[in-house]
Amino acid sequence: MKEFHPENHYSIENDIVLLRPLKKDDFEHLITYSIHEPELWKYSLTPANSKELLKQYIDNALSERHEGKSYPFIVFDKRTEQYAGCTRFYDIQLFHKTVSIGYTWYGKQFQGTGLNKNCKIIMLDFAFKAMQMERVEFRADARNQKSIAAMKSIGCKEEGTLRSNCLAPNGRRDSIVLSILKSEWDQEVRPKLLNKINLQS
Repeated sequence: MKEFHPENHYSIENDIVLLRPLKKDDFEHLITYSIHEPELWKYSLTPANSKELLKQYIDNALSERHEGKSYPFIVFDKRTEQYAGCTRFYDIQLFHKTVSIGYTWYGKQFQGTGLNKNCKIIMLDFAFKAMQMERVEFRADARNQKSIAAMKSIGCKEEGTLRSNCLAPNGRRDSIVLSILKSEWDQEVRPKLLNKINLQS
């Protein structure tokens, strides 16, 4: 594969999930979650819980892709043949070979179904192989225990807490930082995560 570039089209998939680049007209696939599932946005730095905010969310994601900062995906669950949510690579640092995975959310019916683990294994494979990254970072609101537990179940290692590091809609927040290194992924994390996925399928 040629060197990763955010303007190129990358779709990644396995038997369970397809991640394809987010487009402006994906608004129609996501609006039901925006309007009917307000709990999805409780800890989000960029809540999209209205038509206007969802349009802004998509526009900002596409703008950051054009600037080379992010690469947003829409998530398609092959089992149900439904669009399930969004995720993205962000803070892309090609020189330092680091990237973050986040802005991840799924509709309620897709939570706890194994979809997230399948998304993460193909994204991490892509990050470490195609993008040639050495480190993948994850962050979460320190109060969001469900999200933190999900990251740890994938194999992320907690590094610490950034105190009052960013402005959230309801005030400043503390962020938990977790990560996976390439050596950890190849030798330990990927085999364990693949085993978990196989047990769920």
